[in-house]
Amino acid sequence: MKKESIQSADAPRAIGPYSQAVRVGNAVYLSGQIGLEPATMEMADGLEAQIHRVFRNLTAVTVEAGGSLQDVVKLNIYLTDLDCFARVNEIMASYFDPPYPARATIGVASLPRSALIEIDAIIVVSD
Repeated sequence: MKKESIQSADAPRAIGPYSQAVRVGNAVYLSGQIGLEPATMEMADGLEAQIHRVFRNLTAVTVEAGGSLQDVVKLNIYLTDLDCFARVNEIMASYFDPPYPARATIGVASLPRSALIEIDAIIVVSD
């Protein structure tokens, strides 16, 4: 099966040897996004700003792949502080409509660039 790399100028460029996303058939696997501003590659200030930036970055990549956040079937959320779980839920609800994607939330010791949150996703798009 053919693999296609997806790159959006509206999301932070990869900071390593990986693609922002890879499409295989109708499935698109999105790499983790942290709260980097695409234009400056600077981290958004504070948890709430980082959460919103992550969802905007994910949106940019899903659009480039021919989909939207509504096509997300699975999210993995990584948090350096699980006490922030409720705030993530509140903000996430503003980006998705039911049926919500499946999800895992994992507490981690640290993330790249001292990010407070990272999210990766899987979307399914039509041909």
